[in-house]
Amino acid sequence: MALKHIEEYRDPKLSKALVEKIKRASSRDIRLMEVCGTHTVSIFRSGIRSILPPTITLLSGPGCPVCVTDQKEIDAFIELSRVEGVIITTFGDLMRVPGTTSSLQKQRAEGKDIRVVYSTFDALEIAQKNPDKKVVFLGVGFETTAPTIAAAIFSADQRKVANFSVISTHKLVPPALEALMAAENVMIDGFILPGHVSVIIGEKAYLPFCNHHLIPCVIAGFEPTDILQAISMLVEQIENGAPTLENAYSRAVTFEGNTKAQQMLGDVFEPTDACWRAIGVIPQSGLKIRQKYERHDAGKIFNIKVSGSMDPKGCACGEILTGTKTPPECPLYKTVCTPIDPVGPCMVSTEGTCAAYYKYHVAEDR
Repeated sequence: MALKHIEEYRDPKLSKALVEKIKRASSRDIRLMEVCGTHTVSIFRSGIRSILPPTITLLSGPGCPVCVTDQKEIDAFIELSRVEGVIITTFGDLMRVPGTTSSLQKQRAEGKDIRVVYSTFDALEIAQKNPDKKVVFLGVGFETTAPTIAAAIFSADQRKVANFSVISTHKLVPPALEALMAAENVMIDGFILPGHVSVIIGEKAYLPFCNHHLIPCVIAGFEPTDILQAISMLVEQIENGAPTLENAYSRAVTFEGNTKAQQMLGDVFEPTDACWRAIGVIPQSGLKIRQKYERHDAGKIFNIKVSGSMDPKGCACGEILTGTKTPPECPLYKTVCTPIDPVGPCMVSTEGTCAAYYKYHVAEDR
């Protein structure tokens, strides 16, 4: 039944009908940004860009959590791995992201104890099995993964696992949308809003943004027909001059969202200003661990200070994350920056725009 349900959203006839509908409705140039990295990969994998009319331009936004992690934060992770008696636990995408002078992968090759885990609770289990070590989980991600990390912190506190901590560099999507609208040279006519994040925060989280800017926004799923349906809805809004917030992923996203996950987030974390790679500080766009859980706050426990952090010279990740450049417009793309030897994080992460371009052999730049 599950496979049948998925196949319904990959129906070639339905996809063709949606494309024809978009072509009929589109009469002028329209620039749409998908904010989610999973959307970016799905768009490239299914070839959606190539079947849309030339009036529709899809831009990839800051939807890859590893990509938007600031260089100073990457350098802090690397510096923390060098602390005696520390076990670093992390999701795999972070391992190959280049810091200013090294990477977690290189540090592990040099003998540092860095372990890839598949959930935050794997890291908590490592802490319980290694009471003589300090186990740190690298908290990177959006509202999708942050609740599970909050739950691990809560659980560690309840179980009195004193050697478990998290360094929180989480980012929040709605403030990033505000920053994009305020940025120079960013021209966006509508947003394809993230599905996974929206499952947690709900449709209502975008209302202040949409009402303030009066810009078309549609929450979308990840199958080809999901994305084409969202594009069709956005084109209709734009052509009719009737911007609004719509939910094209109602089978997973509700108006209120996951209230239990929201409660867990609110209990463990509080909003804080955060620095996004190449974008800068966005007010109230990050999450810091609340004072009552500070015994599990690696940022306070270790107080790591880094200096001299520098973004890779010549790397256009910043422009790519804001949709002002495409990967082929970066002078490093496919020359010195490849998946085997990446220069910037957009070529490292499975959700990175450069990696998607490279993997799916996208030849066009629009």
